[in-house]
Amino acid sequence: MEHRLLLLAGGIGSGKSEVGRLLTIRGAYVIDADRIGRRVLEPAGEAFEGVSEAFPQVVVEGRIDRALLAREVFADPARLRLLESLTHPAIRRRIHQMVEESDDAVVVVEVPLLSDFLGPGWQRIVVDAPEDVRLERLVDREMRPIDAKARMAVQPSREEWRESADYVIDNSGDRDALVNEVDDLWEKLTANS
Repeated sequence: MEHRLLLLAGGIGSGKSEVGRLLTIRGAYVIDADRIGRRVLEPAGEAFEGVSEAFPQVVVEGRIDRALLAREVFADPARLRLLESLTHPAIRRRIHQMVEESDDAVVVVEVPLLSDFLGPGWQRIVVDAPEDVRLERLVDREMRPIDAKARMAVQPSREEWRESADYVIDNSGDRDALVNEVDDLWEKLTANS
């Protein structure tokens, strides 16, 4: 089946997951790359052994402690690149398999990355919100402000996200405004269906 392939991206706290939920309700098949990333780090996951060897200090009681791993890599870009080199191939394989098995016309992969993570042929939806709004959301989700700021600091700037977009969803307002933004996007995505 021919799919409309979209990456759903944006900085941490921008509201990607909420946009993903709203797109699912409208009929898109939404794949959460972070969820797959968690699976490949489980003891039976494809990346567990490599990550455990590279970051032994984050293995607690036979499992990778993702909070410890995050603190380890988000403070050091070289360590983050190492982690990505160990996890991204497995994540990509799983996503491509899920896309191949899908019967849905619109396939959306929620990713926290600016790169062309899945290769060519994907358009990008960027969820945009001001940094202060994103920080407030992260703190509301019980992330320590220092950790939230550290994660935001290693991600692309708001301008870089927006420049990479084929479609921008403004999530600086309330939920009703976000729903309207997603409705407008869905109309564009399905106009020729």
